[in-house]
Amino acid sequence: MKQTFEEADKNGDGLLNIEEIYQLLHKMNVNLPRRKVKQMFQEADTDDQQGSLTFEEFSVFYKMMSLRRDLFLLLMSFSEKKDHLTAEELGNFLRVEQKMSNVTPEHCMDIINKFEVSDENKQNEVLGIEGFTNYMRSPVCDVFNPQHNEINQDMDQPLCNYFIASSHNTYLTGDQLLSHSKTDMYAWVLQAGCRCVEVDCWDGPDGEPMVQHGYTLTSKITFKSVIETINKYAFVNNEFPVILSIENHCSIQQQKKIAQHLKEIFGDKLDVGEALNKDPKQIPSPNSLKGKILLKGKRLPLYLSADAEEGEVSDDDSADEIEDDFKLKNSMSNGPSQNQVESHIRKKLDSLMKESQIGDKEDTDSFSIRALLRATHEGLQRNLRKNSKDGMKKSQSRSFISNLKHKRHSKSRLKCQSVEADDEGPQESSGGQFNRGGRRRKTIKLSRDLSDLVVFTNSVASQECLDEGSPFNVLSFSETRAQHLVHHRSERFLTFNQRQLSRIYPSAYRIDSSNFNPQTYWNVGCQLVALNYQTEGRMMQLNRAKFMENGGSGYVLKPGLMCKGAFNPLNDDPLPANPKKQLVIKIISGQQLPKPPDSMLGDRGEIIDPFVEVEIIGLPVDCCKEQTRVVDDNGFNPVWEETLSFTLHMPDVALVRFLVWDHDPIGRDFVGQRTVAFSSLMPGYRHVYLEGMTEASIFVHITVHDIYGKWSPLVLNPSYTIMHLLGANKGRQLRGFRGLFNRSSKSSVDTNIGVPPRKRSITDHLLRRTASAPAKGRKKTKMPLAEVTYDRKHSTGDSQSTHVERRAGNRRALQHRPASMPLDKLLNTHLSLATPDREGSDPGSDTIIEN
Repeated sequence: MKQTFEEADKNGDGLLNIEEIYQLLHKMNVNLPRRKVKQMFQEADTDDQQGSLTFEEFSVFYKMMSLRRDLFLLLMSFSEKKDHLTAEELGNFLRVEQKMSNVTPEHCMDIINKFEVSDENKQNEVLGIEGFTNYMRSPVCDVFNPQHNEINQDMDQPLCNYFIASSHNTYLTGDQLLSHSKTDMYAWVLQAGCRCVEVDCWDGPDGEPMVQHGYTLTSKITFKSVIETINKYAFVNNEFPVILSIENHCSIQQQKKIAQHLKEIFGDKLDVGEALNKDPKQIPSPNSLKGKILLKGKRLPLYLSADAEEGEVSDDDSADEIEDDFKLKNSMSNGPSQNQVESHIRKKLDSLMKESQIGDKEDTDSFSIRALLRATHEGLQRNLRKNSKDGMKKSQSRSFISNLKHKRHSKSRLKCQSVEADDEGPQESSGGQFNRGGRRRKTIKLSRDLSDLVVFTNSVASQECLDEGSPFNVLSFSETRAQHLVHHRSERFLTFNQRQLSRIYPSAYRIDSSNFNPQTYWNVGCQLVALNYQTEGRMMQLNRAKFMENGGSGYVLKPGLMCKGAFNPLNDDPLPANPKKQLVIKIISGQQLPKPPDSMLGDRGEIIDPFVEVEIIGLPVDCCKEQTRVVDDNGFNPVWEETLSFTLHMPDVALVRFLVWDHDPIGRDFVGQRTVAFSSLMPGYRHVYLEGMTEASIFVHITVHDIYGKWSPLVLNPSYTIMHLLGANKGRQLRGFRGLFNRSSKSSVDTNIGVPPRKRSITDHLLRRTASAPAKGRKKTKMPLAEVTYDRKHSTGDSQSTHVERRAGNRRALQHRPASMPLDKLLNTHLSLATPDREGSDPGSDTIIEN
């Protein structure tokens, strides 16, 4: 409050006049009638110096302005209309609404003593409105279960029963073509909870292996420095095992150097003999591997003699992820055209990165990789045609350009080939020299020294069938290949992931280091879903929410049905014998919602018109969105009082995403978001603090019911009901009309029972306005509400059937780090070793039985 006061004191005299108060309120998104503001100003101005407020008087003014009507009414409802709660009444509130068990009088007195500000109320052992507000806004009443800040799951099951936080090309700070490689990236992601990091090894000078993204213009770092950094930061925040995904492209001599560095630097951390002796046929648990580092890499075949110092192994699953046709050859990267090529690729990447920042980050198709490739290709072609004089240089550059062009158009063709290969089954092979697709199998020479260090995580080629193999094998799938398996063999893929580990890495087409939707692969039980941690946005927000569920340890236990049993996660009703969960969220109010981060006028811009959207991300049948109406001209304390209802078939794998938008005449602007795993939601009255913001929040009430018996379509998600009743094929035909059957988010569940779906006019697509109007005398400049259109899109790797709302205006997703902060600065300032304090309480649930 002191900082706010000093920023509002424009002339620095230690006082605020009425004009400075008006400017401060506009900056804070407060739209109150001037008469009301003046009245509160005069009530707070009690000293001899009339017409201005000291800091103490401003504090009184602020408290009068920020009195929470919603919390005051809630307090009165449990206090027999008094302005305070006794310890007994507080206990009743905690048991009835907050679903807390074992509430004792001593616990209630502790709350009063900790949060009450009035000494008189403390003496009378009551909690007034200020103390109640402080309590409700504290971390104890956050929407996220405080107990989930600690390890809260069984950590003694096999590794294949866990989702494991995984990073792709961990060393890169930006895009896949030109960015820098830094060891600090390993320190950052490991402390952020990542438990599987990638190390791409290539021959370096003076016999020292290097880490880089091969056949690109990314910078290089020594393998030894990478291993030293991993050794230093691997177990700072938790002791659960770290998996090193070694991508080996080195000669035998430098492979021996790799093995030497691993043994000397990691030492006993590589010794997993004790865990292996417990059950040599079962992959160990995270608990049994605490403090250990596992190498994911190749092993020499068993038929080779133990005396053999080297041998050939398959390299078909190599995750250098760049096809031969697209590689920058050494002759080019070392030749005279390198600087020219690098310069113009970098210019195009930079301009398109800026475009992506102002684009709609909630729309995963807003920044198309095809646009990047097309722009890069055209820019290089123009420049090199104009400036290139050396015939050899021109030939090499054109080769690179044609490769980019070919790459742009080859995705669908490659996918079709993948489908055909699956349909045809395994191809005839000759001495192991051909893979299932009929292509010659790639092989590399592997050193015995390096092979012997791989124990539990042996990499095998993803082209092999999903048949039962060694539990110690890890299959690596490209995003394209994995997506095909999800869509065509999801049940078998799920069963495979019950006994072995699988790793999914981003497509080679994501040269901008964008990310796919990890939920697609979590739905079929894939453990190692590798993301580009350096790219902030929606997908990394989902990833953080998933792994916060178990104390940010990097290991989250899969739902029991994913570990044993069989079901098809793509079915309309994947688990008919299991009860469903009904999640009912009442969106009550918002507090101190800022202007959009990309607002052109910043704090001087107009006051926002906020609305809230809640999205469920889980199995395809559960994915849906609901939103509130718009509240005009109020970002300080908007009130919605609307109830949204969702039904989940497998809640343990679902995420709940709260988004706040600012409506404007040409669409909507992103204000902030918070994503929480369903199992981490707390019941009752809770505050949802937007990620990266200290004060901005929305106030909600959450209840969860069990639904037994036959599925009642009108009680479940109406947007899905019509497609279910008509069948999958009919449902696909209705995709363009799906929005016509959406329930008004303002209606409760009961109001829809027995009411047949009705065809809605196009005006029902429009966001609904509140009845509130701007203050008298203030000219309303808002244009009529623009029509909102819905478009069905599937981004790469995202199989969720959700609506994507498009707009013409500019907005961007909330950055976990500020967009203005370079990643280098983040790495230098965020390598903190501290762990926050934690406390918590248990959630509860209600039950509904349907006939």
